[in-house]
Amino acid sequence: MSYGVKLDPRPIGPGLSVRDLVDHHLYAYNAARLREACQLFARKIAQPDVTIGVTLSGALTPTGLGTAALVPLIRAGLVDWVVSTGANLYHDMHRSLGFELWGTTPFTDDRELREKHIIRIYDILFDQDVLLESDEFLRQCIRGPEFQRSMSTAELHYLLGRYTQAREKAIGTDYVSILTAAYECGVPLYTSSPGDSTIGMNVAALALAGNQLKFDVERDVNETTAIVHRAKKSGGQSAVLIFGGGSPKNFILQTEPQLQEIMGISEKGHDYFIQFTDARPDTGGLSGATPSEAMTWGKVDPDQLPDTIVCYADSTIAMPILSAYALELVGARPLKRLYDQRDALLADLLADYQKASTPHHADDILGGGGGTAVGRGTPDVGH
Repeated sequence: MSYGVKLDPRPIGPGLSVRDLVDHHLYAYNAARLREACQLFARKIAQPDVTIGVTLSGALTPTGLGTAALVPLIRAGLVDWVVSTGANLYHDMHRSLGFELWGTTPFTDDRELREKHIIRIYDILFDQDVLLESDEFLRQCIRGPEFQRSMSTAELHYLLGRYTQAREKAIGTDYVSILTAAYECGVPLYTSSPGDSTIGMNVAALALAGNQLKFDVERDVNETTAIVHRAKKSGGQSAVLIFGGGSPKNFILQTEPQLQEIMGISEKGHDYFIQFTDARPDTGGLSGATPSEAMTWGKVDPDQLPDTIVCYADSTIAMPILSAYALELVGARPLKRLYDQRDALLADLLADYQKASTPHHADDILGGGGGTAVGRGTPDVGH
């Protein structure tokens, strides 16, 4: 009698490839979920008609995984758009500027590190001057004339990517930051909480001195929604690959409720969902929320729940394995260059939003519209 896939353990020998490790030696529990995630990504998600969004939270880029694992995926056309914490983009710049980060033990004397002006991220160390010099680089960039206006975070990061690319070439480093790779490949990078990082802190400080750069967070919401809208409207599918959780996870998933609930555009949810997380679902937090729970919000297509996977594993373990597996099996796809299409995507979204909007909406809120009652959650006008 067959209960599923037969577990067929084999001895591990020398010269084992990542592909064979994943396919034949990740047997059960979260190892099996990692295997399923790698196989789902390579076999279904990495198809030309699937738009792939990736989220980054936690201190991933200080480890080096930005350039080591994510940049190769971007260049291979296997990442179409990104929602990241600002910290991941900021700390990824350090090596672009020629600075060094060091691996150490997490069991250090933090008082001694503080006295020596050494910064610690668990088992990673770097000099405080790395932050100060990176801040100065940022300020030099955003004082430029092209930054003196309101813009989406995607545009901000695109402009910064041009400068990190130039600096990497100038110092002759082989290091390629996420900002540089996204700039070269037309991959829009969004930050869901732009004030919550050193990039945002520098923007805020310069604003006090009259700098005109401002974050257009409404455009961020509309651009990300427009990306998903076009992916589905064109007959393709939308996939989300989530490393960690937090605000980036919600920001990428809220695109579907924005279409359905807010704009009234008919949609069913994202088609593919993979998350690597250490967050528990029973605490009620968004980081641990399962695909099934997300489905109740319209974030995930209920018909696609079999193509959703949560792997409870450290992203620093999962990301290099998934990247190596996908690059070996898939190779590369044509670049979608969504950054270059942002205005057209927004125009398409606006047209469909206007079609879906009812001309009697204001009357309904005010209790008119032929006697329609004011619904739950609407303003209590006149009281």
